Amino acid sequence: MSILVGRETRLLVQGITGREGEFHSRAMLDFGTQIVAGVTPGKGGQSTLDGRVRVYDTVAEAVAESGANAACIFVPAPFAPDAILESADAGLPLIVCITEGVPALDMLRVYHALKARGARLIGPNCPGATTPGQAKVGIIPGPIHRTGSVGLVSRSGTLTYEVVQAMTDAGIGQSTCVGIGGDPIVGTSFIDVLDMFNRDPETEAIVMIGEIGGEDEERAATFVAAEVRKPMAAFIAGRTAPPGRRMGHAGAIISGGAGTAESKRTALEAAGIRVADSPSHIPALLRDAGVR
Repeated sequence: MSILVGRETRLLVQGITGREGEFHSRAMLDFGTQIVAGVTPGKGGQSTLDGRVRVYDTVAEAVAESGANAACIFVPAPFAPDAILESADAGLPLIVCITEGVPALDMLRVYHALKARGARLIGPNCPGATTPGQAKVGIIPGPIHRTGSVGLVSRSGTLTYEVVQAMTDAGIGQSTCVGIGGDPIVGTSFIDVLDMFNRDPETEAIVMIGEIGGEDEERAATFVAAEVRKPMAAFIAGRTAPPGRRMGHAGAIISGGAGTAESKRTALEAAGIRVADSPSHIPALLRDAGVR
């Protein structure tokens, strides 16, 4: 079993004819993802990816003709909010936005609009989601995965890749890997994904990768203490970041003494989560928790 993406995913790619959209769509197809349509205004009726995917002018038209049930967005930041809303208006239940640099005020408007429509957004500024052996939606490298029973949720794209590779090298497979994005306003939180993994009968353990800034990890720790009984391991990036300086993601800023790596680590450990000193230590912590 998986969460969010799997064999049933019928993907539509917005911006499929752009350089990034075409490159990553080809990688998704090669991984085994069903890409059933692409959308680029003004290029409707054409085909791309060696004729394997038809391009439409609008999402509504693409959904009506292809039966798409998910969207992946490779659209420049000024147009990404409208692209997200277009997919939601077309009734797509899952939207993954890879685009970085989307203004926070625009995302605030989008966030509330999606809540009203009941659509699930992953991102923006995220690597997407992958279920090994089934489908990948986004930019997470396919070859690093191994099919298994450990779910992973992360704010960081590159740390996602590092930890997944370390797990795979150690013979620990993944059920689904989800990058929620590191912007101040994202569509899906740690708690949302942890709840999905907690309810998934084939996810036996969970890895969480956080970073400095905000209080998402502390809130997640409270949720884990109350609800999650599966073994967990975690890593918090940014231990050496000085207060008041942004490190990496737009949301990774320490302010007023809150959001430090130490405060997050303390909260996670109090919830019974094993916290690694480096990403490479995650597999050992999972082994200690009984994951085989």
